[in-house]
Amino acid sequence: MSTMTNSNTKNLVDTAAANGSFKTFGKAIEHAGMSDTLRGEGPFTVFAPTDAAFDKLPSGKLDNLFKPENKEELVSLLNYHVVSGRKSVADVGKWEAARTVNGQAAPITLANDKISIDGAQVTSADIASSNGVIHGIDKVNIPTKQ
Repeated sequence: MSTMTNSNTKNLVDTAAANGSFKTFGKAIEHAGMSDTLRGEGPFTVFAPTDAAFDKLPSGKLDNLFKPENKEELVSLLNYHVVSGRKSVADVGKWEAARTVNGQAAPITLANDKISIDGAQVTSADIASSNGVIHGIDKVNIPTKQ
């Protein structure tokens, strides 16, 4: 069980980059123009899909999302992975759903001490940053409303 400390001076974007498991997520943040927001004050809780999670997307889906004409869809998808406030996995585990920044609620389930958000299991929890926390997840969640 990890404890959340705020000793990390890196913001969410730089923390994700330094982690090494979130390269694709970082690229998606850049393409969506969300870097400044996630480097800002926050705090935010980010459920960041790992590179392996992005690899599970259907062939061509990510390239399509990265096209300038699909920026709005990419922003919506990424905002479905962000919650306002600094929430540890222990906090999130008490919820029935997370109210995401894109406005859609993502269902939270707790089974065998494992937390999932909309079917994506948290694989690395409570990665602290200066302006929030990252929880690595094993699936890219697609909001039903774009």
